[in-house]
Amino acid sequence: MKKFAVAAALLSAVVATPALAQNGEGHVEVRGGYITGSGLDDATLGVAGGYDFNLGDKAFAGVEIAGDKVLIDGAKVQFSSGARLGANLGTNGKLYATGGYTFGQIDDPYVGAGYQHKLGQNVYGKVEYRHQFINNFDDTDAFAVGVGFAF
Repeated sequence: MKKFAVAAALLSAVVATPALAQNGEGHVEVRGGYITGSGLDDATLGVAGGYDFNLGDKAFAGVEIAGDKVLIDGAKVQFSSGARLGANLGTNGKLYATGGYTFGQIDDPYVGAGYQHKLGQNVYGKVEYRHQFINNFDDTDAFAVGVGFAF
């Protein structure tokens, strides 16, 4: 139940972002990729939303919630909540480290890294890698690409 409370709190923060617009930027995205390890070698598809807070001109910190599904029979949507910490690369790029917790069929932490680049004023593309630590199984690695809208 604690995990759902954390996810609800993060979602509330994302929804309340218009008041924070001067100090950062919200985002929503769709993403797809590939997961390998723990007996999996399959495609994934998901959605995410979050908010990045400016830490001056060069850095940012953010929160994100997501739902991702491995595209095989029997797999359920895996939800996650996490944080990002990174560097602004010029006016269009963001290089970041990420970490958080997934819950659903698997309840375990993850760490990763990614790069996000604006393709226009509000549209961005991204690539991300995540390493999922899974108790009682082999860990997994996920590689994803996404496109999103920043506001």
